[in-house]
Amino acid sequence: MLRKCLPSPSRTPLWLWLPGFACFVLAACGQEADKPRDRVARQHLVEVALVQSDNLNVVRTRTGTLRARREVKVYTQEEGRITELSLYEGDKVSEGDFLVRLDDTLIRAQLSRATATRKQAEQDVKRLKELRTRKLVSEDEYTRALTQLDVARADEQVLKTRLGYTSITSPINGVVSARLSEPGNVVERHQHVLTVSDPSSLVTELPVSELILPDLSKGDIAGVRIDALGERIYHGRIIRIHPNLDPISRRGIIEVELEPVPAGAAPGQLCRVELSTRPGKRQVIPFSALRRDDKSEYVFVLDEEGKAKRVDVSSGLRLAENIEIREGLRDGQQVVTKGFLGLSSGKKVKPVNSEAH
Repeated sequence: MLRKCLPSPSRTPLWLWLPGFACFVLAACGQEADKPRDRVARQHLVEVALVQSDNLNVVRTRTGTLRARREVKVYTQEEGRITELSLYEGDKVSEGDFLVRLDDTLIRAQLSRATATRKQAEQDVKRLKELRTRKLVSEDEYTRALTQLDVARADEQVLKTRLGYTSITSPINGVVSARLSEPGNVVERHQHVLTVSDPSSLVTELPVSELILPDLSKGDIAGVRIDALGERIYHGRIIRIHPNLDPISRRGIIEVELEPVPAGAAPGQLCRVELSTRPGKRQVIPFSALRRDDKSEYVFVLDEEGKAKRVDVSSGLRLAENIEIREGLRDGQQVVTKGFLGLSSGKKVKPVNSEAH
């Protein structure tokens, strides 16, 4: 009976069967979709590193410029015309060697007059002294003569000193590093005419962070590389640490001296100084673990339940791929170094590297 009720396939067009078949397929799919799926929670994977302490020294390279430790700018102390100036840049001089001579004609004439006045004052005092013994002059008159003699002697001494200023000698052993005038020029008082430098001692001044300064001391050894002389490292020594720091950059100044001065080194050359602090116990973590926001510096540590926990820290010096931690952590803790995307405090994480065990 059932077979009779169904239309014969040979008599029914194919397009009448397609809608029904489609409905059957959709219904089957809907039933599959209604079945509950077992959803597996996705784990947050991270890499971690151990917090550890070790005796480490800090090595920093700073760039500076060499200069002569002793450099004297020669100024005139009298005005006048330059009559002699025979030295040029690079000429060697010794202490006491003649450098510059000024025209001294006027001062010599004034000195001759002062000398004559002094001699006359001496004669007056001698004469009044004899009269004083015979009570022929008053005590006041004799005292005024003595005063005039003292003034005459002082005037003569002043002019002798000024005459000495017209001939300038070198105050140090060194070389002429600057010549700023020529013979025939008229110079004023306190005008710069020459500079003499001592090339036997070269120093450089370097800015150093306030974090490193406490670990440096006067007399510490430093390596100095001079770009113009190649890759060789020369011996240097810290000779001075300035007491004040720049309030903006928080840096202080140290002076490093080359000892001995290598051949070819000269003031003005670029140098690179390698500073090494004394070893000290420092707690370090990988630099990649340190995070910062507008509130503080922080890291994520793993607690006993395997959850990430934010901990505020205070960092110190950068040591190659690591960074010093001054407070906030203890040795042996695990800090997250990778996997920060979507990470928040209290989130369950799974370490994927060996340091987690």
